Amino acid sequence: MMLIIMTYTARRLELEPILQSKSCFLFGPRQTGKSFLIRQTLGEYPYYSLLDSTTFLNLSQNPKWIEQSLTPDTQIVIIDEIQKFPQLLDEVHLMIETYGIRFLMTGSSARKLRQGGVNLLGGRARSRTLHPFSYAELGTQFDLIRALTYGLIPSIYFSDSPLEDLQSYCGDYLKEEISSEATVRNIPSFSRFLEVAALCNGQIINYTNISNDARVPQSTVQDYFQILKDTLIAYEIPAWKKTIKRKPIHTSKFYFFDVGIARFLQHRQTLLPRSPEFGAAFEHYIAHELKTWVDLSGVGALHYWRSTSGFEVDFIVNETLAVEVKAKDSVSEQDLKGLRALREEGGLTDFVVVCLETQARVVDGIRILPWAVFLRELG
Repeated sequence: MMLIIMTYTARRLELEPILQSKSCFLFGPRQTGKSFLIRQTLGEYPYYSLLDSTTFLNLSQNPKWIEQSLTPDTQIVIIDEIQKFPQLLDEVHLMIETYGIRFLMTGSSARKLRQGGVNLLGGRARSRTLHPFSYAELGTQFDLIRALTYGLIPSIYFSDSPLEDLQSYCGDYLKEEISSEATVRNIPSFSRFLEVAALCNGQIINYTNISNDARVPQSTVQDYFQILKDTLIAYEIPAWKKTIKRKPIHTSKFYFFDVGIARFLQHRQTLLPRSPEFGAAFEHYIAHELKTWVDLSGVGALHYWRSTSGFEVDFIVNETLAVEVKAKDSVSEQDLKGLRALREEGGLTDFVVVCLETQARVVDGIRILPWAVFLRELG
């Protein structure tokens, strides 16, 4: 594993072009670098962090404090961790309508915003998500084994003690994001669920099995999954249903937002090449890259496909590109069965196997690409 030396790493998400025309919500899990990105790229604009106790107190006592601080030159205002005070969005709405100001509002959870009865400004703001690092952002600092083992959360990827930091992150998440929001009162049962959910990472969700393994009611399991999605700790990839010859499965697959977080909750610390754990982590990592790419563009969608007869393709991107992931340095004919079956259904135009081979090649119109070549092509 190569030596990682922390330097400033530019993120691909550009916020200022968005803010030139419209307000924006910037969501992202904790420690993905939202505040750092703002300081590096939008440092000249008025900034209010609701994590700062003085700022929170001033705004909670006087919600018009920001309006009273405006100058004739103010065009963009930044509010960090908006979910700490959802009612402030009423004032934001008023200032957008009255003064034409654009706001950037960050948050690590949409749950409190919805629970606060706000409507996310009724279409007056776009929404973007900041994910952990991507291959394109890290460039020469990217190390595949490190990414698969410890994940890509910036502070953990560059850490000299990543396992300790992963433990702290998972502990703080349970303590701060869950119990402090009072969304879960039975922390031990949620902790059991979290570990069971981690073992189901990258799989089709089966609420009954997870309920049995976590020893909580199925309705509670569904609530817990919703909490993971609301706090951006996990996301679903819905099933592709537009096949006719082969009946598709309709249930979503589930992924944690970071490979390292999932592996830590699975109690896995080492990663051996060619092991099943390596293959699962590699697929999860490619899911992360595709999810980041789709969210960065602000349009499009990510799906997977599985037929009831057992054919499967890992990812379908923007209804045009089918991607099968194989953590192998020699892709066989057997590995192409899912893509060939999906191609027979029609509609998609590009079929790719992302793998550990070192040379790109084409077999029967299906491109077999080394993972780095695929990611550079993806852009």
